[in-house]
Amino acid sequence: MNLAFLASHGGSAARHLTQACRAGELDAVPVALISNNSRSPALDWAREEGLKTAHLSGAKYPDPDDLDAAILTFLREADADLLILSGYMRELGPRVLGAFAGRVLNIHPSLLPRHGGRGMYGDRVHLAVLEAGDTASGATVHLVTAGIDEGPRLAQEEVPVRPGDTLETLKARVQAIESGLMLRAVRDLIADLRLTENRI
Repeated sequence: MNLAFLASHGGSAARHLTQACRAGELDAVPVALISNNSRSPALDWAREEGLKTAHLSGAKYPDPDDLDAAILTFLREADADLLILSGYMRELGPRVLGAFAGRVLNIHPSLLPRHGGRGMYGDRVHLAVLEAGDTASGATVHLVTAGIDEGPRLAQEEVPVRPGDTLETLKARVQAIESGLMLRAVRDLIADLRLTENRI
């Protein structure tokens, strides 16, 4: 399976999964990375890793349909099989979601369906958990669909919310489990896809 990543900033999931591929912990090949941010550190990192890269954004393609088409063209040229959103701060269009249905993954820093949806990302999620008085938080890997954070959940791991937790302490606890959770989810999805393909 060829992995493609979409990142807006540092691309931590892309880095961890690529490292896992290089170490033989994940039977896949990282091939490409797209960023909507021309200054994204993930773009520089991906170039150094030998991945095919592209800066594709609304600034280049003001029409969302054109941007959707450009992303899909790039992914097809890169021969991508599976898409991983690695801190990608834009919605994917219907062409990409249709072409890669069941093959686009995202990780969200809460126990979905709690604290998901439009506008819920990054620090906002952890603050919402604290403000709600939740006793547990965590991370969820889910398939990406047209609805924000509404796709089928593939993997979920819980961490405690401790008395006296701050945004920083809770965020650090959740981030500590994200890499391993994403790796397991990608590994399981690849195994499921291969099994399905062998049955056809």
